[in-house]
Amino acid sequence: MPQPDSAPGWLERLYLRLSGQSSTEYEPGDSQQRATAKAFVQLLTAQWLTKVGDALVNPKITLPWILSVLGAPAAFTGWLVPLRESGSLLPQLFIAAWVKRVAQRKWLWCLGSVLQALSVAALVLVVLLLEGATAGWAVLLLLAAFSLARGLCSVSSKDVMGKVIAKPQRGSLTGVSASLAGLVTLAVAAALWWLPESTLIYTVGFGLAAALWLLAALVYSRIHEPASEREAEDLAPASVFQPLQAIWQDSLLMRFVIARTLMLCSALSAPFYVVLAQQSDDSGLGLLALLMAASGLASLVSGSVWGRLADRSSRHVLLLASALVAMCGVVVVAVDWKDAELVALPWFIPLMYFLLSIAHEGVRTGRKTYLVNMADGNQRTDYVSASNTWIGLMLLLLGSIGSLSGVISVAGVILLLALLGLAGVAMAWTLPEVEEPEDEDD
Repeated sequence: MPQPDSAPGWLERLYLRLSGQSSTEYEPGDSQQRATAKAFVQLLTAQWLTKVGDALVNPKITLPWILSVLGAPAAFTGWLVPLRESGSLLPQLFIAAWVKRVAQRKWLWCLGSVLQALSVAALVLVVLLLEGATAGWAVLLLLAAFSLARGLCSVSSKDVMGKVIAKPQRGSLTGVSASLAGLVTLAVAAALWWLPESTLIYTVGFGLAAALWLLAALVYSRIHEPASEREAEDLAPASVFQPLQAIWQDSLLMRFVIARTLMLCSALSAPFYVVLAQQSDDSGLGLLALLMAASGLASLVSGSVWGRLADRSSRHVLLLASALVAMCGVVVVAVDWKDAELVALPWFIPLMYFLLSIAHEGVRTGRKTYLVNMADGNQRTDYVSASNTWIGLMLLLLGSIGSLSGVISVAGVILLLALLGLAGVAMAWTLPEVEEPEDEDD
């Protein structure tokens, strides 16, 4: 009589390797373990495909270049990053109310991915057919549509992950995805360094990105997701905004949201590092490629590490990452004030940007893992939508800090954001651990 295979198959081996689990934990014939391994690889693949798309449609690099080539006024460029980020966060309360009406949320993620693909594909037509202010308005309109679809994916993805991936592997999933994305960013940086500037390159890039989002939707649709409890949510504004009350009623969520708000400094600091580098070095596109490579290398080397640490304690990850953001800011400002010529060295800002990018990866991994692990079921959906809506508002508010650069200098803005990072350390210290072993009856 044939005996069951005592060794894990290729799918389980890949899962065990990427999630950091020991092969001794594998049990032959365990269908639940195989289902988890399959879901892990599927989620990872879908996330990686969309991150490749993000690298090709970058609101900090690709879209500003396109607007400049098409002759759009510079005012349009200033709205790209705020619209991309806040546009996906602010509507999430309405999105969450809709999500909770659906038993299998993976289909909403697939819809969001398809809509992102269509928005990016339409950018090809903009590049080929429009110019000037008309092109600028078209890009902003498509970016708004893209961001709304991204918000749909954000709310539904955390619920799907919470149902198909156990707590000890969620941080690893996010971390490995970030590391793979780092490889892609390095490749894009290399292309930016070697390829000649051409509109054709970017139209092909947009078309490829659209295809990747469609492929991601196909992969995601194959995930076996248990049905969620459906809630007939009232879509009236008073009911839709009700989840925001959780921020005031749940002290843990309030502390987390405050900590996450303060840790926005990791994202908001990055452009000012670039501005400081541009003021000190006029090497242009080569310097931009170095900064991009620094960002990609940081994700590559730190993503998996942060993920493994987050599975042990996402709170500790938040503490370490926000402290590193603050340290980088203080060092950059101190060097700039003491010896501006050192800042102009071709390696200094890319090195500090590399460290900042490592810290930002830690903040992202830590806060995502903490939020998914601190709640279950539809409560998780409410927490995600409420916190993301709040962060969308804070992004618009804290984004105005950049206007202070004309008063207190770029270095002064970096210092101010570093102080926010220190405050984030203090707030994260008050958070409890959420990676405790689950109860037996869970």
